[in-house]
Amino acid sequence: MTGSCFAERLEKHIPLNEAERRALARLEESQRKVKRGVIIQRTNEPVNELFVLRHGRVMSYIILPDGSRQILRVYFPGDFIGSASTIYSKAPESLVALADSVLCPFDKAGLRVLLEEYPRVAALMFVLSQTERVALTDRLASLGRTSAKARVAAFLLDIVHRLRVMNDDVTDTFDLKLTQEEIGDAVGLTSVHVNRMVRQMEAEGLIARSDGLYTILDEKKLTEIGHYTDRYSDLNLDWLPSA
Repeated sequence: MTGSCFAERLEKHIPLNEAERRALARLEESQRKVKRGVIIQRTNEPVNELFVLRHGRVMSYIILPDGSRQILRVYFPGDFIGSASTIYSKAPESLVALADSVLCPFDKAGLRVLLEEYPRVAALMFVLSQTERVALTDRLASLGRTSAKARVAAFLLDIVHRLRVMNDDVTDTFDLKLTQEEIGDAVGLTSVHVNRMVRQMEAEGLIARSDGLYTILDEKKLTEIGHYTDRYSDLNLDWLPSA
């Protein structure tokens, strides 16, 4: 990826002009390689940096009072990481690399300049933060009101829909890059329970697995089971400021 992966992510929604692309590319001038398992940020530590994920995969999480982990979000290349940290001096969540990754860190002051000079980009960042918020709200409702099977089904669909936004080559098969324990930490289940649900969905012809890849075989049925709503397409962007 030679240009700005963040600009490429935003252009999935509307075309950007050259000045906007250059401004976004400046956020990615500094690159930092991190190995899988490296803690990038810890909850309650001072936070001055925000990130664009250029390569790999990262997740955010919190540790609950009983010592268990709640995974909040999985990030893919092109994602802006740290929207929750923009309004706090201490990190509200921890970040860890799920795979060998390349992060582009930038100071919060860089975000201020971007918002002041490029209001349309600022509006698009607001759009992304709202889609993230609504998707998280959906998962919160799922944790409290749906079955284990529905939770796993909705989580798999959420991952594949997000990957499709950024990568046109992703159709029904994708590399999840998550262990069953990590899936469980995202949807409030044990790894044993996740394994049982995944095997059940395989037996019913809803999904298939091979060499670490998941394939969605019956998306319509899986959507019904998971009570899933795609929050990443058909966005209403008519209100965005002009270029």
